[in-house]
Amino acid sequence: MKDQSNDSKGPQSLNVVDRRSGLNRRDTNQHPSDTNLERRRGPGRRRSDFLRSAEEGEMTAEQFLFVQAIDAFKRVNGKTFPTWTDVLEVIRRLGYRKTLPSELTLGSKTEDWTERADSPSGLEKVSEDAA
Repeated sequence: MKDQSNDSKGPQSLNVVDRRSGLNRRDTNQHPSDTNLERRRGPGRRRSDFLRSAEEGEMTAEQFLFVQAIDAFKRVNGKTFPTWTDVLEVIRRLGYRKTLPSELTLGSKTEDWTERADSPSGLEKVSEDAA
């Protein structure tokens, strides 16, 4: 019988750390941790009040409005799982605009921008006769 462990040359095989080697995969720096999106806590890292209350089921008015808007979008459009574009559409329709520079570090493949707070959503208005 042929050993298939070395036959796998896919992208996942490049990131696998053999446990028998003594290396801990958690110690390898495969993902940059400077995006400002990390949720894992460690020594000296506490959850913000915003995250703590949401995780404990106590939503702010903003969180509740967003959840209700996503739920309405899913119901009206018959989608169980909206795409990220759908989510962005809901956010824009709620009135959110990108008025400040990003607090995230997403790398050189992305370009940051800002817009005026009163700028249009860029989405078509839904006419009542179209429904």
